Amino acid sequence: MANGSRQAVWEFFGTELKRRREDAGITQVELGLRVFVSGGYIGQFEQAIRKPQLDVAQRIDEALQTDGIFERLCRKLIDDPRYADYFAKAAELEALATKICEFAPALVPGLLQTAEYARAITLAMNPFAPDEYIEEKVSGRMERSRILKDATRPVYWMILHENVLRIPVGGAAVMAEQLEYVAVLARKRAVLVQVLPYAAGAYAVSGMITLMDFEDAPPTAYTEAVYSGNLLDDPAVVMRAQSAYDQLRAAALSPEASLALVESAAEDHRRCASTT
Repeated sequence: MANGSRQAVWEFFGTELKRRREDAGITQVELGLRVFVSGGYIGQFEQAIRKPQLDVAQRIDEALQTDGIFERLCRKLIDDPRYADYFAKAAELEALATKICEFAPALVPGLLQTAEYARAITLAMNPFAPDEYIEEKVSGRMERSRILKDATRPVYWMILHENVLRIPVGGAAVMAEQLEYVAVLARKRAVLVQVLPYAAGAYAVSGMITLMDFEDAPPTAYTEAVYSGNLLDDPAVVMRAQSAYDQLRAAALSPEASLALVESAAEDHRRCASTT
């Protein structure tokens, strides 16, 4: 489903939700209480600003007696072939988070990838895939990043290992553009970036990790390995993950020093690109 078509369906979801709610004679706050979210969230669903999780859509159907229409719409929209099965749920939660903290040991996180960088990664992982498949995956990556441009964008804190700055994904020119993009977002204060330098030595987290906070739900952690991902919602496990992330923050360079290092690495890649 094309990006415009998906957005049109979400807008229909919101319009239909408002119509059914008003026909039932209940307010946004009252519906929110019945489905365990805030009234403000119901309003954002109706305006297609935020997208409900599947279990919320199911509870809306139950509360409004709508014969499963919102569940069916939600399933249609979240059953997205652009995301791997193990990541689809995390992508759904990502769009609802009020705060996202990520640690990336090897690659720029998906929310901050340029199209060319994302394309290079996708090609490396799928060397025999047709162009249509590659572009579908890149399109999904770009659509995900829209949450950082929304009025309701989450607070986004990213820690990059210095590896991320040095590996020339897609070649020197692509890498220079990618790091320049990260630097622009950091300078605009759209994201907060720290770099964990080689000099820090061993660090608290062995792989990538994403921590997500929500307005009306407990925090969640997501980790990823080869062709697999894990959503962690056990409070004790999430607390340990948050503690490990705090250790990474303490070991990383300051935001100012990190930005300088990102810009310096971008210049290095740009220089290499101009000499080849």
